[in-house]
Amino acid sequence: MSRSPRSAAARRSWGEDDSGCTVLHVDMDAFFVSVELLDHPELRGRPVIVGGQRRGVVAAASYEAREFGVHSAMPATRARALCPQAVVLPGRHDRYREVSREVMAVLAEVTPELEQVSIDEAFLDVAGAIRRMGSPTAIARWIRREVRRRTGVPASVGVAGSKHVAKLASTHAKPDGLLLVPLEATVPFLHALPVGALWGVGEKSGEILDRHGIETVEQLAHTPLPQLHRILGVAAGQRLHELAWGHDERKVSAAHTEKSVGTESTFGEDITDRRALERVLLRQAHECAARLRAGRVFAGRVAIKVRHADFTTLSRSHTLPAPTDLAQDLYAAGRDLLAGVEIPAAGVRLLGLRAERLADGGVGIQPALDEDPHRAQAERAMDGVRARFGSRGVLPATLLPTGDQRHRRSTTATNRGDIS
Repeated sequence: MSRSPRSAAARRSWGEDDSGCTVLHVDMDAFFVSVELLDHPELRGRPVIVGGQRRGVVAAASYEAREFGVHSAMPATRARALCPQAVVLPGRHDRYREVSREVMAVLAEVTPELEQVSIDEAFLDVAGAIRRMGSPTAIARWIRREVRRRTGVPASVGVAGSKHVAKLASTHAKPDGLLLVPLEATVPFLHALPVGALWGVGEKSGEILDRHGIETVEQLAHTPLPQLHRILGVAAGQRLHELAWGHDERKVSAAHTEKSVGTESTFGEDITDRRALERVLLRQAHECAARLRAGRVFAGRVAIKVRHADFTTLSRSHTLPAPTDLAQDLYAAGRDLLAGVEIPAAGVRLLGLRAERLADGGVGIQPALDEDPHRAQAERAMDGVRARFGSRGVLPATLLPTGDQRHRRSTTATNRGDIS
């Protein structure tokens, strides 16, 4: 079954009447690659891959690389086999967050009804900006022009009456385009798509629908609800049926709160030494803690992910006795979790740490009675040094490079997991 939502019907113009289409979805095109091209203009027009050096997965691929079948989340070895001439660059997430902040600052000039859903995409409800800035499509054109002028990176924008359709429209507008789906064209637009385009249809549910002969959104829309309930379950079947008919009541939520922050490291060589893994956890704890403090939130739970050389993946989590934004606390919990995981003889391929159950740092956080204030002072002082001299301006002594450090870091910021 085709999984691509970019059918010829979806790419054509769907009309010019944007009345009532106040939801915009702004999506940066191949964002990590676009940022890299700002600093490496000599690579324009060439296939470029970000992340996935030696091992790990692709974080982003230029459109030139995509022509060879390379896509994000693809194993690095597969990407290099498909496109051996590609230029492979390491990820620079501090740089991506910097440009992301500039993009979001442009969007914030349009309306406070702004919901950032990841480092490179956001929803806007522009109903309150129409009198000041013009029609929704005029606002979308202004956004694309200003984002390009101020940041140098391209943005595609979808304009529609709901979040679901606006996001699909921005996908079909890529690369570097704008697509309006008028209210009266919503159902025809959706029904021209493969069922995999619907929000909530993943690989497993797509295979289930395919076995029942449901390959398009139109076919799903005309499938009796009782049958969909039997195939997918009542909740999923009901939700997909509503989306197939253009019903999406979700509002743009300006009060979006991140659920977690985390980082993962894929190693150039599998690691068998537990102390080396603990050093990785310590670095990750400091990265996560710095992002918690930058976002002024506290974590109530710590989780780790361990992937063995044979790709067996384990997850462990621990609820903290008190919310924290300190690396010492995150590391202590992560180290204890790692202590309960057996390190196989073949070693560990990937290790990740995540701070979860985030709470606003200004609301309801009560320090422990025996809390040592100097712990927080030291880490906040490190934040100040890094802000002035860069992310490696100061490090804990145990993280200073040693001669036997052979593993290489590949960090990936996931959707809804990065505070910027």
